[in-house]
Parts: sequence; structure tokens; C-alpha cells
Amino acid sequence: MADSNEMTINLVVLGKTQTGKSAAGNSLLGSADFESRLCPSSVTTCCSLGRSGRILGLMRRNGRESALRVRVLDTPSYPHSALSKEQVRATVRAALAQHFGEEGLHLALLVLRADLPLCPDESDDTVQLIQELLGPTWKDFTAILLTHADKAEEAGYSEETYLHSASSTLLSLLSSVQDKYIFLDNHNSIIKEERNIVLRKLLNFIQRNNYQVLKHRKE
Repeated sequence: MADSNEMTINLVVLGKTQTGKSAAGNSLLGSADFESRLCPSSVTTCCSLGRSGRILGLMRRNGRESALRVRVLDTPSYPHSALSKEQVRATVRAALAQHFGEEGLHLALLVLRADLPLCPDESDDTVQLIQELLGPTWKDFTAILLTHADKAEEAGYSEETYLHSASSTLLSLLSSVQDKYIFLDNHNSIIKEERNIVLRKLLNFIQRNNYQVLKHRKE
């Protein structure tokens, strides 16, 4: 926050293969920085950082309009088709220290598919990785992105009815992160208005956490 009239938020996307993790990162940036395609194996094998331009019209500070910049760290999925858990963890931890070591991380976004049920084993694996990466306060710095929301909507679910029918595993996870969740239609989110709605929600989560950041030191 060197410029008092500009704010940068630092985000990392985490999740399983083919959840739409890289596509979600592109939606947040309003760009196509990250490779995203249908593939029988894990597409992302290393971490990469994407940066948005200045985004206006989302926030005001001290009575003046402030610009927002978004930085998103895309990561290899876990479980991964070619990398072990230890390799994924070491790769992500090193990238967090490299890119966000000074300014800190505002939010980790756990990407899940809204059109697939969340099973306990899947949840346990992913949450354990996040705990190892973020430490004991991980719940304060984690939000859930439910991608492919358009498919849930096509099946007749609103956000309210979807959550009413969701598995106890998903509901427990949402509760543990203080109900910080966003439904994301990866196609619509490229549209400026839809993207801004998502970014406003993320800013609200960050504000609720008093703009705190997590800092990762190089090992």
C-alpha cells in the first residue's frame, strides 16, 4: 500500500486437478495469464504470478476513489498427476515466499467444483495441505471458490437451494472458514460487471480480517 490511493490484494489459488483453478485466476485478473484447458492430466506443474491492471470503481478511501490491483499466484493442483504432495508443498511455499514474502498474502482461495459433491477424503487432503502452507490461522486467510456455478444453476439450483442440499463435508468446511465463499461462473466472470461483484466480495472478506496478511519467509 505504498500509494495511499491504490491498494494491491495478493491471492493464491489452490485446489484439485480440473476444478477450474487456473480459469478462476484468469477470471479474477480479467486476463488469460494462466493456461487453462481440458486435459487428462494435471495442466499446471509450477507456480506463476499474474497481475491485473488498475481497477477503478470498486473502493473508496478517505473520501476518494481508490484503484485496486490484483495479484494471483496460480499453483500446481493437489493431488497431482506427476508431482508428490511434498513437491507441491515445497513449490507453493517457495513461491509464496518469493512473490508475497514482503507484502504478505491476503487470501488463499480453495477452488472446488459446484457441480461435483465434496467427499470427506478429498476435503481432508486439501485442507491438510492448506494448514501446512498457512499455519494455525489458516481459517482466517482461506475462502472457498465454487466454480462451474453455471452448471449448478442449469440443474435448477440457486445458491440458497444448493447450500441446503450440499454435503455435510462441504457445509462443515464453509463453516470452518466463517462462510467465506463465492460462487463463480468462469465464463460470466470475464464480464467486467460479474468480475467486479466477485472482487467486491473478496475485498469484504479481507476487510473482515482487518486487512491482515500472512508472510512467508524464504527457507
